[in-house]
Amino acid sequence: MATTASLGKLETYLGAKAESLLGFKSPKIAKERLHLPGPDFLDRIYAATDRNIRVLTNLQRLFGHGRLNGTGYLSILPVDQGIEHSGGASFAKNPDYFDGGNIVKLAIEGGCNAVASTFGVLGSVARKYAHKIPFIVKMNHNELLTFPNKADQILFGTVQQAYDMGAAAVGATIYFGSEQSGRQIVEISQAFAKAHELGMATVLWCYLRNNAFKKDKDYHLSADLTGQANHLGVTIEADIIKQKLPENNGGYLALNMGDSSYGKFDKRIYTDLCSDHPIDLCRYQVANCYMGRAGLINSGGASGANDFEEAVATAVINKRAGGTGLISGRKAFQRPMKEGVQLLNAIQDVYLSTEVTVA
Repeated sequence: MATTASLGKLETYLGAKAESLLGFKSPKIAKERLHLPGPDFLDRIYAATDRNIRVLTNLQRLFGHGRLNGTGYLSILPVDQGIEHSGGASFAKNPDYFDGGNIVKLAIEGGCNAVASTFGVLGSVARKYAHKIPFIVKMNHNELLTFPNKADQILFGTVQQAYDMGAAAVGATIYFGSEQSGRQIVEISQAFAKAHELGMATVLWCYLRNNAFKKDKDYHLSADLTGQANHLGVTIEADIIKQKLPENNGGYLALNMGDSSYGKFDKRIYTDLCSDHPIDLCRYQVANCYMGRAGLINSGGASGANDFEEAVATAVINKRAGGTGLISGRKAFQRPMKEGVQLLNAIQDVYLSTEVTVA
């Protein structure tokens, strides 16, 4: 078993948030209603699905690697920002990561379950590393050279290429709520079906994109709208859902103000199924992943002044909500490799801690 940080150290990272996040005991949706991560998750949950044996084998590769091996939790390093945010914006802080080999090295040194990146990055070092750490090939991206910039995800390669590379899984983004979401849903559902046929697992970035979602708050981060995005994601049989940590709620309410009409909702979402506590907001995301039958991994967010504190807090919220782990990139690679490893390990320590439990 990997050496873990003490609860006291985790509390130090959490600071003023420690009591609220570690002491929360009254979720609206009881943990007994969830399918929670654990060492037997593959046999208990995934083995009951229609996934073939090769998919189960690759899921085992993901859950059986790195410091979280055998826990049922995931720590993934995602580096597709060179496309999504531009190479200069992403790597100016640490130019070493223009070299895809260093991205894979960071994932290995950091004890991650897997590394997620582009066809180009992973293909450039596949023969050296594909057998040493599970690859998740991110298939589509939002390119930022079209003027004016637009929000659309386009395929950069094929499922067959990822398979030939030896990938354990493919990943993709759908911008739910965007003009192009219908096309993206069809493309990615077909790609995921092919990936499953070939034996690879599937990870879906369930992101929201629509300027109308920005009202008095940014409802791209609301629990109700992100939860519904998750529910659409599991509908196309994503094995693992990646979602941003919710920061508010009431997206449906805000978008149905005045003369506008949007979607369908029930006000019990906000009373019976969720409160404004961060763990409850995240639990609603888990609930929309078939009550945890598909694992929810939350993203780590942008790099800033308090990366360790924010990363640990996000991990605590995800774990206590019933989530499956964290997929954190910029906070790790936008710093020297030694510090990046320390940050990834701090995240993993939350999932290794027997004192941080599901609420």
